[in-house]
Amino acid sequence: MLKPIILTLFAYFGITTIATAQSDLAQEVGIIFGPSTFQSDYGQRNNFDTNVGNNGFGVGIVHFINFSANNNRESFFTEHFKVRSELSFNQTKLEHFGEWVELEKRKNLVQHLRGMHGTSTLLNLGGQLEFSPFMKIHDFENTIGSFSPYISVGFQVSYYNTKVESRLGQLGLPLTTYPKYLVPSDGRQYGFSSESGIVLSGTVGVGVHYKLTTMSDLMFEARYQGYNSDWVDGLNPNKDIYKENKSNDSQVWFNVGYIYYLEF
Repeated sequence: MLKPIILTLFAYFGITTIATAQSDLAQEVGIIFGPSTFQSDYGQRNNFDTNVGNNGFGVGIVHFINFSANNNRESFFTEHFKVRSELSFNQTKLEHFGEWVELEKRKNLVQHLRGMHGTSTLLNLGGQLEFSPFMKIHDFENTIGSFSPYISVGFQVSYYNTKVESRLGQLGLPLTTYPKYLVPSDGRQYGFSSESGIVLSGTVGVGVHYKLTTMSDLMFEARYQGYNSDWVDGLNPNKDIYKENKSNDSQVWFNVGYIYYLEF
């Protein structure tokens, strides 16, 4: 499972080395960190308690290829776009919230949902294209205290490890497991699975860069990340039966970052 990640890492560092050697490119590096919220089969979708309760934290290192600095051939692309690569790690603790958990409590039923909990851990590697529509990159770099809003799109490949457990005991038994998760799903014995694997995702973000000093920026960003799998959280009830669980897993990450400009 780790082979695709290792190969991608070698490719990433190779591309970075080649880019560094180009005289018309500038490099920026930084760190980002902040809270995230997971949208999954845990809890009730579009429920406030679920969105607030199923949260985690992420940290990452970022690298920017800046086409504007050291480039006298000014164009719309070089003055408004940057290529960003990222290696990040995030972990989320997951619980059930919402209507069905409250129903168990009101009717004094076995606390199947309330007892189920899990953890999803991801190591992510990917790239994004940042577009700053309102301010030229040269103007931003030369104006301390300025703001440059941006939007971004990209992709990531992630190695995920998920664990699903119950406070009632071993999952997979009627006494410990909510009925919908006992039905086979997507090649698994049950609608839950503690497993590891590789998953792809698309990202869309909005943020702003703040010019802190001549050689450094701060950044603030909110980013949506949608996965091509519904097993990232460890739960995936049979979609042919349980239509309410048709969506794949996703998360929103709110992060702040510190960016430093390298001189080559």
